[in-house]
Amino acid sequence: MEEKLMSKKKPSFAVNERLNRYLAKYNRNTKIPVFYDDLLRFSGSVVVYDQHDEDTFWVRCYYPDFEREEIDNSLKQVYTIMHSDGSDDSLEFLTVDAIDYCTFGNSKPFRIKVRNILNDSFTYFYVKKADASRIYGLEFEHLLSPHRINFLVYKDTLIEEHIAGIPGDVFIEDHLPLCDNRAQTQIAKQFVKFNERCTVRLLGDMRSYNYVVIPTHDFDHVEYQIRAIDFDQQCFEGNLKVYRPQFFKENLKMVQLVQEKLQESSIEQYRKEERSLLAKRIINTRPRYKELLRCMINDHVSTQANVKSLRKDLYKYTNDMKFKRASTMGQILRTALDFVRRNYEDVNMKRLLESS
Repeated sequence: MEEKLMSKKKPSFAVNERLNRYLAKYNRNTKIPVFYDDLLRFSGSVVVYDQHDEDTFWVRCYYPDFEREEIDNSLKQVYTIMHSDGSDDSLEFLTVDAIDYCTFGNSKPFRIKVRNILNDSFTYFYVKKADASRIYGLEFEHLLSPHRINFLVYKDTLIEEHIAGIPGDVFIEDHLPLCDNRAQTQIAKQFVKFNERCTVRLLGDMRSYNYVVIPTHDFDHVEYQIRAIDFDQQCFEGNLKVYRPQFFKENLKMVQLVQEKLQESSIEQYRKEERSLLAKRIINTRPRYKELLRCMINDHVSTQANVKSLRKDLYKYTNDMKFKRASTMGQILRTALDFVRRNYEDVNMKRLLESS
């Protein structure tokens, strides 16, 4: 199914000077002491298995002794830059427990596990090759989703914080069958909203292992949220279905849950709610949002064939003639988000006129 929806491999796009200036202005661009290529110099590795002894597609890397100390110190400094003021005061209390390398997917990231030896708590972050489309995805996630996200870019290296939660495929297989009726209804609602958010902001490839489910205990019940964790497919593919999680077979059980638990009127209500929230975030972050969009409009993050195909799909989906005039992925995204914002403002204006 995915082979028909998506290209076999998405290329990486360099970060241009305009986007670099944007990142520097908003404190996303800072000097760091280690590069992605430095971590590629591992001398050996072993497969990382999960609790069921299945291959996770991650390998644990080992480095020569004369390099490991320098790499560890550099990674600890990156941790303090991301989570503190970047000073060396806390370095002696930190240790790098593991450096794992992912052999699956486009970005081939390194996952770094850093532990505080004073209280034995630990956290993760990721080191990846800087890719412009991924950076746009991360920044739009920060501006337009309910979640904030922390990342840093330096030259050709991207440092990305870990997003905690239960991987979607694990949740669907192991946790969803144990949820009661109320919880399943709420999860169905959240999937509808997540599906709408991805579609409107053109974040693609949300197969179940590219998002997490986050349970939050609230008095006598558990609330659930669904959050994207992979931003590699921001505005690249030319098929609109790639930007709609409902069309991936890995999400079939979620789609069935929506069909079982929600009426059509409720589904439409939740879609409207999510579009309204997106419109509010666009309005509230307008100066930064518009600056980011201008960067993307003048950038190259896809192929011309994909641009033509996507604008055709979106015109059929919305009947908005403005999609036909879009010549870059940035213009397509601006048109999609403007479509949502205009509808929200029109409804508000109509309500104000009726009440006056």
